[in-house]
Amino acid sequence: MTLWIAVLATAAGCYLLKFAGLAAPRRLLDHPAVSRFAMTVPIALLAALIALQAVADGRELVVDLPRLAGLGAAVLALLLRAPFLLVIVAAAATAAGLRALGAG
Repeated sequence: MTLWIAVLATAAGCYLLKFAGLAAPRRLLDHPAVSRFAMTVPIALLAALIALQAVADGRELVVDLPRLAGLGAAVLALLLRAPFLLVIVAAAATAAGLRALGAG
């Protein structure tokens, strides 16, 4: 029962957050500081998620060579302006190849 209360509360919170974005006055959304904040926060959140997934295992920080090499392959592909699907495939193939070779 507690789980369903948490799910319903989270769903209501998400709906209210989405509604707050839609109900915000236009002049507030057009403010340069709000616009800059809205553009940079997703980048920071995604970077934090990538960093966390690359070097964290549970509650510990680990150096996992295949994961880091996959991340490096993805960065290289992004620098070469490869399509997103190719970036994902390059990262996954690098990590899988290194794991198949016994690294990590």
